[in-house]
Amino acid sequence: MAYAAISSLIYTLNQLLKPNQSLVCPCCTQQHLQSLCQNLSALQDFLDDTTTNDIETLKVVEKRIRNVVYKAEDRIDSTLRSIILADREDKRQKACTSFYEELLKVEQQVYFLNKEVMLLEFNKHGSKSAELARISSSPEKSTIEENTIVGMEDDFNTILDRVTTQTDELTVIPIFGMGGIGKTTLARKVYDDSYIRSRFDKQEWVTISQEYNERQMLLELVSSITGSKQETSDDELMEIVYRGLKGRRFLIVIDDIWSTKAWDQMQRTFPNDDNRSRILLTTRLKYVADYVSCPDIPPHSKSFLSLADSWNLFTEKLFKNDPCPHLLEKTGKHIVKQCRGLPLSVVVVAGILGKMDPTHDNWKNVEENLNSFFGTVSERCQSILSLSYSYLPQYLRACFLYIGGFPEDREIYVSKLIRLWIAEEFVKARSNKRLEVVAEVYLQELIDRSLILTGKQTANGRMRTCKIHDLLRQLCLSEAHTENVVHVLNGNVLEARDDQRRVILLSKYEEKYDYRPPHSSGIVRTFISMGVAFPQEMRSIVSQFKLLKVLDALSIDYNFSRVIPQLVHLRYVAAKIEEALSLAKLRNLQTIILGRLSVLDKLKQQVDIWRMSEIRHLDIRWPLCISNPVEAEQALCLLNNLQTLYLCNSPFVAEIIRRSPNLKKLKIIDDSEHPEWPAILDSVSLLQDLETLNIQNMKWMIFCGESFRPNLKKLTLICTYTSWEDMKLLANLPNLEVLKGDRAFYGTYWKLDEDIVFHKLKYLRLIDGFDLERWEAGHANFPVLEQLILDSFYNLEEIPESIGEIMTLILIRIKWCGSGVETSAKKIQQEQQSLGNYELQVKISPKKG
Repeated sequence: MAYAAISSLIYTLNQLLKPNQSLVCPCCTQQHLQSLCQNLSALQDFLDDTTTNDIETLKVVEKRIRNVVYKAEDRIDSTLRSIILADREDKRQKACTSFYEELLKVEQQVYFLNKEVMLLEFNKHGSKSAELARISSSPEKSTIEENTIVGMEDDFNTILDRVTTQTDELTVIPIFGMGGIGKTTLARKVYDDSYIRSRFDKQEWVTISQEYNERQMLLELVSSITGSKQETSDDELMEIVYRGLKGRRFLIVIDDIWSTKAWDQMQRTFPNDDNRSRILLTTRLKYVADYVSCPDIPPHSKSFLSLADSWNLFTEKLFKNDPCPHLLEKTGKHIVKQCRGLPLSVVVVAGILGKMDPTHDNWKNVEENLNSFFGTVSERCQSILSLSYSYLPQYLRACFLYIGGFPEDREIYVSKLIRLWIAEEFVKARSNKRLEVVAEVYLQELIDRSLILTGKQTANGRMRTCKIHDLLRQLCLSEAHTENVVHVLNGNVLEARDDQRRVILLSKYEEKYDYRPPHSSGIVRTFISMGVAFPQEMRSIVSQFKLLKVLDALSIDYNFSRVIPQLVHLRYVAAKIEEALSLAKLRNLQTIILGRLSVLDKLKQQVDIWRMSEIRHLDIRWPLCISNPVEAEQALCLLNNLQTLYLCNSPFVAEIIRRSPNLKKLKIIDDSEHPEWPAILDSVSLLQDLETLNIQNMKWMIFCGESFRPNLKKLTLICTYTSWEDMKLLANLPNLEVLKGDRAFYGTYWKLDEDIVFHKLKYLRLIDGFDLERWEAGHANFPVLEQLILDSFYNLEEIPESIGEIMTLILIRIKWCGSGVETSAKKIQQEQQSLGNYELQVKISPKKG
């Protein structure tokens, strides 16, 4: 992908332009680097600003840019690697000369490419001009979206209520959701309903394509209202439409709108006579739905079908009013399950199976070849689904296609996805925002465009995982192959293309495969193994990927100790090692996740990270540890970019934290006999931006009100054995939302006075308070608590009765506690139900034995 390729090369060049960079930076070289950066930035601006219907020409241009930039990056990275690894001055000088020569060639190529691109003229109407706005006075019938609402009855009733509400003023009712989820079908059912038709004097249906054509829309509306087409100015056409609707109660359906600009142009056409007129609008974009909605009527999110509703829709399409033959039912339900609740997919699957003889063998063959089968379904649905991708801005395209490389049916951890996006240089800095924040915005934009689905949430309501619908993943894989963004291997390395730069392994190996690397292994920049195993001969392949920037091989039991130091361009590494290694020449590392291949040898081995100005995420697992910053040679003073840090039994915890002033997330495990917790807590107290803190095994820890900074939102304490009395100090944290304690507190009595208030605490989880007998607290101590989880409180007499009076409480979960706790929890629920509060759930897992 051209845009992402340019970003990656610009990053490399900018690193060379930094003041402290002494690798290749005589003045003449710097001038050429700056010139090259400027021309690359101009190409990126061109891609950002280009809006055209001439899709085919744009694809050709993007491919041309991508190929030139990829080759430029290969030349620069190869010669730069030679400079970094040179072990003698004469070798270094020779490599610098080679770098300078290659830089001049690249600069010239990019310069002429820039000139070539700027002279391009696109076909104004585009190769797909016939697919512009389609408008009719009645909705067109689609071969896929038919007028059926199986499984949409609740949605239909909701929209019907909103259309017929007694509000007099003109009301806009948006429906948003993924392509193919049934928005148009739902709107059409409402539009055609006889009761609705009797309520309105005038009904019109307007279908908007990806490229909004205001004049064509106005002409068709005028034709519908007056019965004749009139060629006149747009303003006069708008006046005719306005007068034709003026004084009438109308229902207008605006189907598949893609921009707020289109709405701004259209809404002026519709009069507001306070006569209960309605506009029903469908869109895939949440921000459009939010923009057009009325304050009192939020957008309606069209959800996926349940498995039962999917099955009902499937059988209705295939068998009409007849039941599915019993012999086919089990196989059919498994096939339908793979549609993941998308009505479009269910209808297309039914259409394909409808062309086969309904025999067990035919359906079983489909079931056993679901991957290829759903590839066919994806092709049939592509005209609908690909619109969502085509409409993406340049900066989101590579991010979206990258997600297709993750395993099918697996939730994707947002934190890992964001780190990979940043390492791939998909995320572009915005003003003074951290790259992680910008990446979260990118992800939310993809969600709001109905391309990515939210998954599990953290305790304080943030997104922990996301996922992608199977059909959209198929679209990702298809486009990623075309755009050369990522290549997914299912065991056979020989399938790799010679120009492939990002390789992801998904499935387990098979013995019959030949695991020789592709001829062009030198250009591979990303190698990710998603939890698969492969034989010894394949493990050495990674060492042949000399220009890797992303290596995620933590699932592979292979010693990468000697491989990693040679990969000088790495930005992201997750791997196992057997011995200490030098990272001194890996100046671009942003994410480091290192584990020991074998933990039988408990001898600590130190890793020096103190010259890595770019490091953002650091997780070096026991028995490895970070070296002493005081003893590091030519160390940086501070790791200002470091956001998350995981420390396990490090003897230098306090000093490491002091050198990491901008941490957002910190985890400390220390099971030594005498941890220096006063010094550690003093260093933690200096972290102004810390939001998440996890402390484990620092036994008999004592903290005071100044131990933690006020920005702290999530605190986890494990095996700290702090007095219950000291817990009141945590109430001084004004932004604390989540508190988890596992053997964190000791004592038989826990009392919270009225003046102890956890103002923002939403989630409280306490485990193994085996010696706690009495707990006194009131609803005022936890005014916004939503979830209370108690686990293994064997001696606790009861939960304070007034806890049930917390207005926000929705869950009490009890696991392996005494009978008094269980009884009091049930009593709290019963009392709340007697007061009409049925939202509070109580879930109990009885004590074993």
